[in-house]
Amino acid sequence: MAALRIGGQLALRASSSKLLKPQSLLVTSERTQYWNRDWKPEPVAPRTPEEHAAAAAKYGMLPQDYRPMPDDGTALGDYPDVPLVSAEARDPYYNWDMPELRRDFCEPIHHSMDMYGEDRYNADRKLRISIPEMWAMFLGVMASYTLVFLYFEDKKMFRPVMPKQFAKDGPHYTFEMRE
Repeated sequence: MAALRIGGQLALRASSSKLLKPQSLLVTSERTQYWNRDWKPEPVAPRTPEEHAAAAAKYGMLPQDYRPMPDDGTALGDYPDVPLVSAEARDPYYNWDMPELRRDFCEPIHHSMDMYGEDRYNADRKLRISIPEMWAMFLGVMASYTLVFLYFEDKKMFRPVMPKQFAKDGPHYTFEMRE
């Protein structure tokens, strides 16, 4: 009950606060929020130095660090060509702005970074065994199982039992005492 009373008092204080007045910072920040379309890549890469500087500023990069993705037919326009570094490969002890994703605020990320999260594929990991060796092991195991199956396919295994006894074959038992 005391928690409800304290919560009500806090709500009354917040409603009379200067933060909710029209000239306050909170209401002003609500009016100036960006939409996702503001960060959408332009369809073509920048051609002039002014477009290059504008694209670098759009992604929060220095103009000398900004490099658009090469246009190979599947490029994302003016999106920056950032190196692929998986979240798992980043420093876990750095003071990240978003530690669960291991990234900083307004940091440009790789265009397919959703696939390289800490709980997903790690592109920077060195494999202990090469891919051809993995395929050789997989095919070796599958081939050996197949050969064992084919070898034992015609060799039927069953539980050893006596032949079935039918009444027409005569009595198979007697109630007389043995001598």
